[in-house]
Amino acid sequence: MMYAWKRRRTMIKFKVKVMLAMRDMTQKELAERTGIRPPTVSAICTGSVKHLPVEALDKICDVLDCQPADLMEFVKGAE
Repeated sequence: MMYAWKRRRTMIKFKVKVMLAMRDMTQKELAERTGIRPPTVSAICTGSVKHLPVEALDKICDVLDCQPADLMEFVKGAE
């Protein structure tokens, strides 16, 4: 028997790529300015990141001059 939590996909969708495009900034620049490793920035941008420390979120918001809600959204029933 497969449990529902094993089938459910991530319901949090990251919008960091959109925010970077709006600011004409690359993932590499974001990594350099935040001190977050480039592979982690890439994982955030592609939505494959498994967890995001509040400290990293704080750094991204500071550099992009935005709120956490600008970077992610909850999508109910995402599959």
